[in-house]
Amino acid sequence: MGGKNDRRPSARRRRCARIRRRLGSFLLAFCMIFTMLEAAPATTVSAASTPVSKHGQLSVDGVNFVDSSGNAFQLRGISTHGINWDVGSTYVSKKAFKTLRDGWGVNAIRLSMYTENCNGYCSGGDQSELKALVSKGVKYATDLGMYVIIDWHILSDGNPNEHITEAKAFFTTMAKKYKNYNNVIYEICNEPNGCSWKSIKSYAKKIIKAIRKYDKDAVIIVGTPSWSQLGASLTSNEVADDPITGYDNIMYSLHFYASEDAHSEYLPDKLNYALEKGLPVIVSEFGLSEADGNGEIDKTSANQWFKLLNKYNISYFCWSLSNKDESSSLLKAGTAKTSSWKSSDLSTAGKYIKKKYLARQEKLGAAA
Repeated sequence: MGGKNDRRPSARRRRCARIRRRLGSFLLAFCMIFTMLEAAPATTVSAASTPVSKHGQLSVDGVNFVDSSGNAFQLRGISTHGINWDVGSTYVSKKAFKTLRDGWGVNAIRLSMYTENCNGYCSGGDQSELKALVSKGVKYATDLGMYVIIDWHILSDGNPNEHITEAKAFFTTMAKKYKNYNNVIYEICNEPNGCSWKSIKSYAKKIIKAIRKYDKDAVIIVGTPSWSQLGASLTSNEVADDPITGYDNIMYSLHFYASEDAHSEYLPDKLNYALEKGLPVIVSEFGLSEADGNGEIDKTSANQWFKLLNKYNISYFCWSLSNKDESSSLLKAGTAKTSSWKSSDLSTAGKYIKKKYLARQEKLGAAA
């Protein structure tokens, strides 16, 4: 029983105190959330608006990609360096991919796995570890709602038939695993060289058949002669004149390096010819340097290429996400950070590509 000198608060005062405490906690929580949102990058992509959630399964219609609604769609991708190299495997990470998606306007990742070079899949590399690394890359891209290319990176082996047994087994495994995914694309031979289109076509038919046994719909990219230049010479058009038939959702690769004069002189005409013939083309690899990854960065030539590719809505993937000491690397040599890069962490090529990709994303708006 309390008299007027009792110091215990009344029931009313106790209720008011509780209300004030709750209100204070609410205001503190609100301020903390507001501060976090203010500090977050303005370009953060919500789970409901990722590239894959917006566009779904891609298919080939005419010469281009279309999304699940039948609208034209363009991939703006970045290629890893070889994931069998330290400079490639380091960036197979969710944080790295998220940085590219949210800060660079990238909607697709290319996972490049060499078949021969540097302990490649068919030349002494640990096949189980490499498949596990591919799986991690696909998972990270899928979690982020990005498209992803699994790249069987033919280079020094030249003729893809040299390792056709391994290729069949590898792509059978991948097709079984990812048959129900709507973001996985298969690139079955990166840059065939020193062999004919007839030989490449024979290989491609066998690998396409192996993939289609399990994955009926995913897009498959076929490499073309002379390091994916649509023909055995700078002026030949044999792929456009004799494409693979009997399968849907097939595209053909064209690779260029902006600082190679011959590439910029001859390949645009070959691309135009292929498009006129109805050949679906994807630039699954390009760089701003010379073809060996070094030399000068040619922004003038690159600008012309972007103008041409964007005109026809052709998808493209830049080489490469690494800090290797070469001109084509998007990060400065020795950069320690593996994500959340600042401008000071980027190479000349990296700064250029980031600016170009963001500008393209902004121009396309909802269609991006």
